[in-house]
Amino acid sequence: MLRTTARLILRPPEASDLARLFAIHSDPVTNLFNPAGPMRDLDQANAVLKDWIAHWVENGFGQWAITRRDAMDEVIGFGGIALRQYLDVERLNLGYRFASNAWGKGYATELAGTAMAYGFDELQVHDIFALVRPAHLASIRVLEKTGMQLVDTLDDVPGQLPSLVYKASRCSNESPSGQLKD
Repeated sequence: MLRTTARLILRPPEASDLARLFAIHSDPVTNLFNPAGPMRDLDQANAVLKDWIAHWVENGFGQWAITRRDAMDEVIGFGGIALRQYLDVERLNLGYRFASNAWGKGYATELAGTAMAYGFDELQVHDIFALVRPAHLASIRVLEKTGMQLVDTLDDVPGQLPSLVYKASRCSNESPSGQLKD
């Protein structure tokens, strides 16, 4: 299911996205806050891509491949909402990873707002969650800018501070005018 925003095109991932997925997810810079670290090889990337494609087939939504409208042939990141198991429950989780040359341009906020609106308006879910490492201040700002609030922690990385669990509920992500919070 294709989505567009003011500057982005969001589309389901395809087998042809493998090289770009690996390039983004194997980059140490894009994994500064990922406890698992960068992807090690194409087989790992292929397994992730197959899981994302299967999620789309099974659920009709999932992680999007993200391009700019003015450069539709270059995938700049992957992200969206997908089912994920944590805190002993399957939750609709917002996640994203962008190539480092796409950072600082507001793309994550644009994606997050679109993904959350899709979840609330079209999937009719009540809650959307996100996990973030406590030192990842840029992602925390994105989550808070889109109306998410810190609701819990998750001790998911042995020997490190717990991840932060953010949540937005239907209508809590809207201002009185119905627009996403700035």
